[in-house]
Amino acid sequence: MSATDWHLMTWEQIGALPAQGVDAAILPVGATEQHGPHLGCGVDTEIAHRVCREVSACTGVPVLPALPYGCSIGHSQRWPGTLALQPKTLIDIVKQIGDWVHLSGYRRLFIVNGHVTNHAPLRCALEMLRAEHDGFQVALINTAGISERVRSRHCEDADDWHANQAESSLILALCPDMARPERFKEADDPDRTGGCVFAHPVNRTSSNGVTGFPSRASQAKGEELFAWMVEDLAERVVRGLSEQPPLQHSYFTR
Repeated sequence: MSATDWHLMTWEQIGALPAQGVDAAILPVGATEQHGPHLGCGVDTEIAHRVCREVSACTGVPVLPALPYGCSIGHSQRWPGTLALQPKTLIDIVKQIGDWVHLSGYRRLFIVNGHVTNHAPLRCALEMLRAEHDGFQVALINTAGISERVRSRHCEDADDWHANQAESSLILALCPDMARPERFKEADDPDRTGGCVFAHPVNRTSSNGVTGFPSRASQAKGEELFAWMVEDLAERVVRGLSEQPPLQHSYFTR
């Protein structure tokens, strides 16, 4: 079964799915930001999009075009390549996408986030969507936190992981053209965030834009991790397709 890509369907096909019992859509949200000297800047978008397309193929839930820009301002201006949105901009973009998804007849939206600091603005967009559209169910799922085994693999070499062995392994498995394996060892940089009270920008925690040990990456690790991500996210999406609120009270009336 192939992915159901929103942008490839006609308006008639998109409009027919809710009547056929598929009233959900998946929105991958990534980022374009530096990923050290060994990975391309589109890592977060690539991973989120590929996971979502595989989950779409498993579940029949349409996947929206991936959003390739995110809230990456914490990466600073030290390294070229980052194209960042302000948090308020990301909130507005995702809110408006959600509005139009709802207008198309969909009542469930899975936002799948591939970049850590997108989470707060995406949560704000979630709050706004469900407050404006009574009964619109919106889930926010971070790719690195899909399940406990996925989270553990991401954090094996760094709690504040970025361009580490997990992401490097995923890119070797999914998009090797984005990787520079000959530079993996020199890209190693330890996690310096342990015990910090403040959330410091990357220019103050990393010497080269990396947190973790890409030298420990392998294609096999990436293939295994990707399979876990797809399997565990598909399971959550399937559960979400039949989930109903515990109570059916209106948002707008007593």
